[in-house]
Amino acid sequence: MSHPVRPEDMRVSDAEREVVRQLLHRAHAEGSLDLAEFDERVVAVWQAKTRGELAALTADLPQVVDRPLPPPPPPVRVKPRGPSAMKVLTTIWLSVSSLNFALWLLVSILGGRGWVHPWFLWVALPSGAVLGVVWLLVGRDHGRDRARG
Repeated sequence: MSHPVRPEDMRVSDAEREVVRQLLHRAHAEGSLDLAEFDERVVAVWQAKTRGELAALTADLPQVVDRPLPPPPPPVRVKPRGPSAMKVLTTIWLSVSSLNFALWLLVSILGGRGWVHPWFLWVALPSGAVLGVVWLLVGRDHGRDRARG
């Protein structure tokens, strides 16, 4: 003789557990549950075997009006730092190159031997060439980012 199974004694599926987990999440988002209670109940949701056990986990919560959660805030756009860093590097390069040129000029004028070999170019040109290539690469990538955004 078979006994009829009461609805609260019926076994639950993972889909039903997920629905209850979402209800608990919404209750937590609205402030009805603190984080500790939410965690305890979510653990109990996944351990529940019957619909009655699931119903007990949400029985004391206010009826949730079926409305969607507010959309997440838009992502914060971070400005690329490439151009400002490149300006700093260019300023450093110009400062060092200008100082070397001024020293070369002073040695050439005050040295008494005439014009000295322009050694400042050995510092300014290679580092300036590298800086120029980096400027081109950063500027090109920055332009693509603007086109995407």
